[in-house]
Amino acid sequence: MEQDNNALLTQPLPAAASNKSGIRPVGWVMVFILVILLLIVIAQWLDSRRQISNIQQELARRLASTDQIVKDARLQAKQTQDETLTLQAKVVLLEERLAEIKSQSVALQSMYEELSSSSDQRLLAEVEQAVTLAAQQLQFAGNVETALIALENADARLAHELQPQFMPIRRLLARDIERLKASPGADIASLSLKMETVVAVIDTLPLAFEQRPKRAKLSRSSTTLNASAVSNVPSMLSRAYWQTLAADVWQEMHQLIRIERIEQRDPALLAPEQSFFLRENLKLRLLNARLALLQRDGKTFREESMQAQLLLERYFDLRAPAVAATRKTLAALASTDVGFNLPSLNETLTAVRQRKASRERVSSR
Repeated sequence: MEQDNNALLTQPLPAAASNKSGIRPVGWVMVFILVILLLIVIAQWLDSRRQISNIQQELARRLASTDQIVKDARLQAKQTQDETLTLQAKVVLLEERLAEIKSQSVALQSMYEELSSSSDQRLLAEVEQAVTLAAQQLQFAGNVETALIALENADARLAHELQPQFMPIRRLLARDIERLKASPGADIASLSLKMETVVAVIDTLPLAFEQRPKRAKLSRSSTTLNASAVSNVPSMLSRAYWQTLAADVWQEMHQLIRIERIEQRDPALLAPEQSFFLRENLKLRLLNARLALLQRDGKTFREESMQAQLLLERYFDLRAPAVAATRKTLAALASTDVGFNLPSLNETLTAVRQRKASRERVSSR
């Protein structure tokens, strides 16, 4: 039996042999495909493992970096908090010092105001006096030069103090100075002086009816004859003596009658008392003209000057040098235009007085 079994083992199976020979190519292909698939799966697995490892490493690196950033941020926040606390303490200290400085400043300001109130009031009083003087010169005398000097001195005094509360007053003073410098008009002071000169010489001017003709001069021969007649008294009965005597008598008779050409149409013959009133009337005319000059009334000034000129031409001797000079002066005055308006200083004066009153109220408190 054992032999049979061995025989059976040694004998090939025909069906199996035939089946093996029929499926061999297909098996190898499947095996190859399976191997390839296995290799692909292994490769993908290895690649996935590598990517996962890289991701893990990147994640670990980023986590470490984030931890460091968080630590730094926490440290910086702590430092910032400490600095904030320090700054708050410094701010509190500075506020306390600022409050102390403010209280000291208020105390110093009050002390300064107490010390400077008297000097400021004195300065404002000087400025007020200067502006008042300038206003009076402009209103009553029309003296622009004196008003300009007073205003410039007041502005210089304020500029020397360098205080900002005086700036509005200085602006008003600068405006008034510019307006006075730009204002046209006559020289009131010089015109008034000329009129005073004319008034002073009126009493010495000769009248027209007081003029005397020039005394006729004797001829040289007549003078010689008179001298010879005086020296030769014994020859009084001579012919030359009687000729000289007749010439003298004729000369004296000739002086009694005067024929003279007078250019004036109606020469006035005045009594002594009327001459006095004539001169006084002429003075009144000139004084009225001067008053109109001070008031800048150009029409009245011109009319009064022309009336004074007419009186001078009618009643006074125009051939006298003093009368001719006076007539020329009156003609120049009558042709001068004095009708201009000077600027007013009321606004500046009001500002100075208001500032002075406010300083007095502050000092009284």
